[in-house]
Amino acid sequence: MSIITIRDDSTGSQASIAVDRGFNCYQFLAQVDEQSVDVIAAENGFEQGAGAPSHDGIPLLFPFPNRIRSGRYSWDGQEYQLPLTEGHPNTLHGFVLDRAWRVIEQGNNFVTGQFQLSMDAPDRIDLWPSDFILEVRYTVEGTALTMDVTVTNPDNKPLPWGFGTHAYFKLPLGEHSSVDDCLVQASAHQEWVLDECLPTGERRDVSKMADLRQGASLAGRKLDDVLTDLRSDGDMIETSVTDPRAGLRMVQSFPKDFRELVVFTPPWTAAVCMEPYTCVTDAINLQQQGLDAGWRTLDAGGSFTTQIVIRVESV
Repeated sequence: MSIITIRDDSTGSQASIAVDRGFNCYQFLAQVDEQSVDVIAAENGFEQGAGAPSHDGIPLLFPFPNRIRSGRYSWDGQEYQLPLTEGHPNTLHGFVLDRAWRVIEQGNNFVTGQFQLSMDAPDRIDLWPSDFILEVRYTVEGTALTMDVTVTNPDNKPLPWGFGTHAYFKLPLGEHSSVDDCLVQASAHQEWVLDECLPTGERRDVSKMADLRQGASLAGRKLDDVLTDLRSDGDMIETSVTDPRAGLRMVQSFPKDFRELVVFTPPWTAAVCMEPYTCVTDAINLQQQGLDAGWRTLDAGGSFTTQIVIRVESV
Protein backbone atom coordinates (compact mmCIF):
# COMPACT_ATOMS: atom_id res chain seq x y z
CA MET A 1 0.00 0.00 0.00
CA SER A 2 1.23 3.50 -0.86
CA ILE A 3 0.94 5.89 2.10
CA ILE A 4 1.92 9.56 1.94
CA THR A 5 2.23 11.81 4.99
CA ILE A 6 2.32 15.58 4.52
CA ARG A 7 3.38 17.98 7.27
CA ASP A 8 3.46 21.65 8.12
CA ASP A 9 6.85 22.08 9.75
CA SER A 10 5.89 25.38 11.38
CA THR A 11 3.20 23.76 13.55
CA GLY A 12 3.76 20.00 13.33
CA SER A 13 0.26 19.38 11.96
CA GLN A 14 0.18 16.46 9.55
CA ALA A 15 -2.12 14.34 7.40
CA SER A 16 -1.77 10.83 5.97
CA ILE A 17 -3.31 9.69 2.68
CA ALA A 18 -3.88 6.11 1.49
CA VAL A 19 -3.16 6.50 -2.23
CA ASP A 20 -4.28 2.97 -3.13
CA ARG A 21 -7.55 3.25 -1.20
CA GLY A 22 -9.27 6.04 -3.08
CA PHE A 23 -6.68 8.72 -2.18
CA ASN A 24 -8.39 8.73 1.21
CA CYS A 25 -7.06 11.12 3.87
CA TYR A 26 -7.53 8.77 6.82
CA GLN A 27 -5.64 10.78 9.44
CA PHE A 28 -5.34 14.48 10.24
CA LEU A 29 -3.44 15.48 13.38
CA ALA A 30 -3.77 19.20 14.07
CA GLN A 31 -1.36 20.79 16.53
CA VAL A 32 -3.35 23.28 18.61
CA ASP A 33 -1.79 25.02 21.61
CA GLU A 34 0.86 22.31 21.98
CA GLN A 35 -1.65 19.46 21.87
CA SER A 36 -2.22 17.01 19.03
CA VAL A 37 -5.89 16.76 18.03
CA ASP A 38 -6.84 13.60 16.13
CA VAL A 39 -9.68 14.71 13.83
CA ILE A 40 -10.52 11.83 11.46
CA ALA A 41 -11.91 8.43 12.48
CA ALA A 42 -10.51 5.35 10.73
CA GLU A 43 -10.19 1.71 11.65
CA ASN A 44 -6.75 0.58 12.74
CA GLY A 45 -4.97 -0.74 9.68
CA PHE A 46 -7.26 1.00 7.20
CA GLU A 47 -4.25 2.11 5.17
CA GLN A 48 -3.20 -1.55 4.86
CA GLY A 49 -6.60 -2.75 3.66
CA ALA A 50 -8.68 -3.14 6.83
CA GLY A 51 -12.29 -1.97 6.90
CA ALA A 52 -14.57 -0.86 4.10
CA PRO A 53 -13.50 1.99 1.77
CA SER A 54 -16.67 3.93 2.60
CA HIS A 55 -16.47 3.46 6.40
CA ASP A 56 -13.26 5.31 7.27
CA GLY A 57 -11.33 8.53 6.79
CA ILE A 58 -12.55 10.90 4.06
CA PRO A 59 -13.96 8.84 1.19
CA LEU A 60 -14.22 10.80 -2.08
CA LEU A 61 -17.53 10.34 -3.91
CA PHE A 62 -17.56 10.79 -7.69
CA PRO A 63 -19.12 10.94 -10.30
CA PHE A 64 -22.10 10.70 -7.97
CA PRO A 65 -22.39 10.90 -4.19
CA ASN A 66 -24.54 8.54 -2.14
CA ARG A 67 -27.04 6.36 -4.04
CA ILE A 68 -28.42 5.79 -7.50
CA ARG A 69 -31.76 4.02 -7.16
CA SER A 70 -31.43 0.35 -8.16
CA GLY A 71 -28.24 1.35 -9.99
CA ARG A 72 -30.34 2.44 -12.97
CA TYR A 73 -30.35 5.71 -14.89
CA SER A 74 -30.71 6.98 -18.44
CA TRP A 75 -28.64 9.61 -20.22
CA ASP A 76 -28.78 10.99 -23.74
CA GLY A 77 -31.20 8.27 -24.80
CA GLN A 78 -29.14 5.38 -23.38
CA GLU A 79 -30.09 3.17 -20.44
CA TYR A 80 -27.41 2.25 -17.89
CA GLN A 81 -27.35 -0.46 -15.23
CA LEU A 82 -24.60 -0.15 -12.58
CA PRO A 83 -23.51 -3.09 -10.43
CA LEU A 84 -25.33 -2.95 -7.10
CA THR A 85 -23.25 -2.34 -3.99
CA GLU A 86 -22.87 -5.53 -1.98
CA GLY A 87 -25.62 -5.83 0.62
CA HIS A 88 -27.62 -2.92 -0.84
CA PRO A 89 -30.49 -2.63 -3.35
CA ASN A 90 -28.82 0.46 -4.89
CA THR A 91 -25.41 1.57 -6.16
CA LEU A 92 -23.45 3.70 -3.68
CA HIS A 93 -20.75 6.37 -3.73
CA GLY A 94 -19.35 6.41 -7.24
CA PHE A 95 -16.29 4.86 -8.87
CA VAL A 96 -13.19 6.39 -7.23
CA LEU A 97 -13.22 5.55 -3.50
CA ASP A 98 -12.17 1.89 -3.83
CA ARG A 99 -9.42 2.15 -6.46
CA ALA A 100 -5.80 3.25 -6.53
CA TRP A 101 -5.05 6.81 -7.62
CA ARG A 102 -1.87 8.26 -9.13
CA VAL A 103 0.25 10.89 -7.37
CA ILE A 104 1.11 13.63 -9.87
CA GLU A 105 2.72 16.23 -7.58
CA GLN A 106 4.10 16.22 -4.04
CA GLY A 107 5.84 18.55 -1.61
CA ASN A 108 6.50 18.58 2.11
CA ASN A 109 3.06 19.90 3.07
CA PHE A 110 0.97 18.96 0.03
CA VAL A 111 0.18 16.14 -2.36
CA THR A 112 -1.97 15.99 -5.50
CA GLY A 113 -3.66 12.82 -6.71
CA GLN A 114 -5.39 12.15 -9.99
CA PHE A 115 -7.97 9.61 -11.09
CA GLN A 116 -9.06 9.18 -14.70
CA LEU A 117 -11.86 6.73 -15.36
CA SER A 118 -10.46 5.36 -18.64
CA MET A 119 -6.99 4.93 -17.13
CA ASP A 120 -7.59 3.94 -13.51
CA ALA A 121 -10.85 1.99 -13.80
CA PRO A 122 -11.14 0.99 -17.48
CA ASP A 123 -13.53 -1.81 -16.51
CA ARG A 124 -16.01 0.91 -15.47
CA ILE A 125 -15.74 3.16 -18.54
CA ASP A 126 -18.93 1.73 -20.09
CA LEU A 127 -20.87 2.46 -16.89
CA TRP A 128 -20.75 6.25 -17.35
CA PRO A 129 -21.65 8.47 -20.32
CA SER A 130 -18.17 9.99 -20.61
CA ASP A 131 -14.62 9.79 -19.35
CA PHE A 132 -13.57 12.08 -16.47
CA ILE A 133 -10.55 13.27 -14.52
CA LEU A 134 -10.78 14.03 -10.81
CA GLU A 135 -7.84 15.75 -9.09
CA VAL A 136 -7.59 16.36 -5.35
CA ARG A 137 -4.78 18.33 -3.72
CA TYR A 138 -4.38 18.04 0.06
CA THR A 139 -2.45 20.80 1.83
CA VAL A 140 -1.64 21.08 5.54
CA GLU A 141 -1.00 24.60 6.77
CA GLY A 142 -1.25 25.74 10.38
CA THR A 143 -4.12 23.82 11.94
CA ALA A 144 -6.00 23.38 8.64
CA LEU A 145 -6.31 20.66 6.03
CA THR A 146 -7.39 22.02 2.64
CA MET A 147 -8.79 19.90 -0.17
CA ASP A 148 -8.68 21.57 -3.59
CA VAL A 149 -10.84 19.63 -6.03
CA THR A 150 -10.78 19.85 -9.84
CA VAL A 151 -13.16 18.03 -12.18
CA THR A 152 -12.11 17.90 -15.83
CA ASN A 153 -13.90 16.50 -18.85
CA PRO A 154 -11.28 15.05 -21.26
CA ASP A 155 -13.95 13.56 -23.51
CA ASN A 156 -15.63 14.90 -26.65
CA LYS A 157 -19.10 14.69 -25.11
CA PRO A 158 -20.69 16.23 -21.99
CA LEU A 159 -19.86 14.83 -18.55
CA PRO A 160 -22.75 14.46 -16.08
CA TRP A 161 -21.53 14.57 -12.49
CA GLY A 162 -21.94 15.23 -8.80
CA PHE A 163 -19.24 15.31 -6.10
CA GLY A 164 -19.19 14.83 -2.35
CA THR A 165 -17.05 13.74 0.56
CA HIS A 166 -17.94 11.36 3.39
CA ALA A 167 -15.67 12.53 6.22
CA TYR A 168 -15.80 10.66 9.54
CA PHE A 169 -15.10 13.25 12.24
CA LYS A 170 -13.89 11.68 15.46
CA LEU A 171 -15.83 12.28 18.69
CA PRO A 172 -14.85 13.60 21.17
CA LEU A 173 -11.93 15.92 20.34
CA GLY A 174 -10.30 15.73 23.79
CA GLU A 175 -9.04 12.77 25.83
CA HIS A 176 -11.18 13.56 28.86
CA SER A 177 -14.41 14.42 27.06
CA SER A 178 -17.28 12.22 25.95
CA VAL A 179 -19.32 12.01 22.75
CA ASP A 180 -22.30 13.52 24.56
CA ASP A 181 -20.23 16.57 25.51
CA CYS A 182 -19.82 17.51 21.85
CA LEU A 183 -22.09 19.87 19.94
CA VAL A 184 -22.62 19.39 16.21
CA GLN A 185 -23.68 22.42 14.19
CA ALA A 186 -24.95 22.79 10.62
CA SER A 187 -26.87 25.73 9.17
CA ALA A 188 -29.40 23.61 7.24
CA HIS A 189 -32.98 24.89 7.28
CA GLN A 190 -34.60 22.15 5.21
CA GLU A 191 -34.27 18.43 4.57
CA TRP A 192 -35.19 16.06 1.77
CA VAL A 193 -37.95 13.59 2.60
CA LEU A 194 -36.42 10.11 2.34
CA ASP A 195 -37.83 6.65 1.71
CA GLU A 196 -35.22 4.02 2.56
CA CYS A 197 -32.46 6.63 2.23
CA LEU A 198 -33.66 7.81 -1.21
CA PRO A 199 -35.28 11.24 -1.74
CA THR A 200 -38.94 11.24 -2.72
CA GLY A 201 -38.47 14.64 -4.35
CA GLU A 202 -40.18 16.53 -1.51
CA ARG A 203 -38.39 18.99 0.77
CA ARG A 204 -39.62 20.17 4.15
CA ASP A 205 -38.47 22.23 7.13
CA VAL A 206 -35.72 20.44 9.01
CA SER A 207 -37.11 18.05 11.64
CA LYS A 208 -36.47 18.51 15.35
CA MET A 209 -34.19 15.43 15.38
CA ALA A 210 -32.04 16.74 12.51
CA ASP A 211 -32.09 20.43 13.49
CA LEU A 212 -28.44 21.32 14.14
CA ARG A 213 -28.66 25.05 13.45
CA GLN A 214 -27.89 26.13 17.03
CA GLY A 215 -25.55 23.24 17.76
CA ALA A 216 -26.85 20.04 19.33
CA SER A 217 -25.57 17.08 21.29
CA LEU A 218 -25.83 13.74 19.51
CA ALA A 219 -27.10 12.08 22.69
CA GLY A 220 -30.25 10.21 21.71
CA ARG A 221 -29.90 11.15 18.02
CA LYS A 222 -29.60 8.60 15.25
CA LEU A 223 -29.07 10.53 12.04
CA ASP A 224 -28.87 9.61 8.38
CA ASP A 225 -30.40 12.70 6.81
CA VAL A 226 -29.96 14.73 3.63
CA LEU A 227 -30.09 18.37 4.71
CA THR A 228 -30.41 21.35 2.37
CA ASP A 229 -31.09 25.09 2.29
CA LEU A 230 -27.63 25.68 3.78
CA ARG A 231 -27.23 29.31 4.73
CA SER A 232 -24.27 31.57 5.41
CA ASP A 233 -23.66 35.30 5.67
CA GLY A 234 -20.37 34.92 3.83
CA ASP A 235 -19.01 33.05 0.85
CA MET A 236 -18.35 29.85 2.79
CA ILE A 237 -20.76 27.54 4.60
CA GLU A 238 -19.52 26.16 7.92
CA THR A 239 -20.28 22.98 9.81
CA SER A 240 -18.61 22.25 13.12
CA VAL A 241 -18.03 19.97 16.08
CA THR A 242 -17.38 21.75 19.38
CA ASP A 243 -15.97 19.95 22.42
CA PRO A 244 -16.49 22.47 25.27
CA ARG A 245 -14.74 20.36 27.89
CA ALA A 246 -11.61 20.09 25.74
CA GLY A 247 -11.87 23.73 24.62
CA LEU A 248 -11.63 22.68 20.97
CA ARG A 249 -13.64 23.09 17.80
CA MET A 250 -13.37 21.42 14.40
CA VAL A 251 -14.78 23.54 11.56
CA GLN A 252 -15.43 22.23 8.05
CA SER A 253 -16.05 25.01 5.52
CA PHE A 254 -16.95 24.90 1.84
CA PRO A 255 -18.38 27.23 -0.83
CA LYS A 256 -21.99 27.33 -1.94
CA ASP A 257 -21.14 24.93 -4.77
CA PHE A 258 -22.19 22.39 -2.15
CA ARG A 259 -25.98 22.56 -1.79
CA GLU A 260 -26.62 19.50 0.37
CA LEU A 261 -25.17 18.10 3.57
CA VAL A 262 -25.65 14.50 4.66
CA VAL A 263 -25.33 14.05 8.43
CA PHE A 264 -24.81 10.45 9.53
CA THR A 265 -24.09 8.86 12.91
CA PRO A 266 -22.26 5.62 12.07
CA PRO A 267 -23.12 2.76 14.46
CA TRP A 268 -19.66 1.18 14.17
CA THR A 269 -17.50 4.05 15.48
CA ALA A 270 -17.57 7.15 17.72
CA ALA A 271 -17.85 9.73 14.97
CA VAL A 272 -20.21 11.94 13.03
CA CYS A 273 -20.18 12.18 9.24
CA MET A 274 -20.87 15.62 7.78
CA GLU A 275 -20.86 15.15 4.03
CA PRO A 276 -21.03 18.17 1.69
CA TYR A 277 -22.52 17.28 -1.70
CA THR A 278 -22.92 19.33 -4.87
CA CYS A 279 -26.22 17.52 -5.48
CA VAL A 280 -28.77 15.42 -3.66
CA THR A 281 -28.82 11.62 -3.55
CA ASP A 282 -30.02 10.04 -6.85
CA ALA A 283 -29.76 13.44 -8.53
CA ILE A 284 -29.18 12.01 -12.00
CA ASN A 285 -32.68 10.51 -11.88
CA LEU A 286 -34.43 13.31 -9.97
CA GLN A 287 -33.13 16.05 -12.27
CA GLN A 288 -34.60 14.29 -15.29
CA GLN A 289 -37.96 14.23 -13.50
CA GLY A 290 -37.94 18.02 -13.55
CA LEU A 291 -36.64 18.55 -10.00
CA ASP A 292 -33.80 20.91 -9.09
CA ALA A 293 -31.50 18.24 -7.66
CA GLY A 294 -28.19 20.03 -8.24
CA TRP A 295 -27.03 17.68 -10.99
CA ARG A 296 -24.28 19.20 -13.14
CA THR A 297 -23.00 18.74 -16.68
CA LEU A 298 -19.51 19.70 -17.81
CA ASP A 299 -18.92 20.43 -21.49
CA ALA A 300 -16.22 18.63 -23.45
CA GLY A 301 -12.82 19.99 -22.44
CA GLY A 302 -14.29 21.92 -19.50
CA SER A 303 -13.20 21.98 -15.87
CA PHE A 304 -14.62 22.92 -12.48
CA THR A 305 -12.81 23.68 -9.21
CA THR A 306 -13.95 23.85 -5.62
CA GLN A 307 -12.54 23.49 -2.11
CA ILE A 308 -13.19 22.05 1.34
CA VAL A 309 -11.24 23.22 4.42
CA ILE A 310 -11.07 21.41 7.76
CA ARG A 311 -9.49 23.34 10.61
CA VAL A 312 -9.17 22.99 14.38
CA GLU A 313 -9.22 25.90 16.79
CA SER A 314 -9.37 26.70 20.48
CA VAL A 315 -12.63 27.92 22.04
